[in-house]
Amino acid sequence: MLEARLLAEYFDVMTAADGYTSLAICERNQVDLILLDIMIPGIDGFEVCERLKSSQKTAHIPVVMVTALDQPSGRVRGRSAGR
Repeated sequence: MLEARLLAEYFDVMTAADGYTSLAICERNQVDLILLDIMIPGIDGFEVCERLKSSQKTAHIPVVMVTALDQPSGRVRGRSAGR
């Protein structure tokens, strides 16, 4: 749904089906913003975010974490993953 909306607004969108692919896309391409679901196959969104923020090449990219999780602990973990 987000992809369709962004494409309709003429944004270039790259999608990944799992955490490992998302990391590879970010390493190989110039990315301005990452919309990251927490619950994805492979490694979860928290781990993807932690890896992105620990890499000098991708640490500057803003990450917006999207989730259906409603527990406060998930929000806290997401914030700490992005530091």
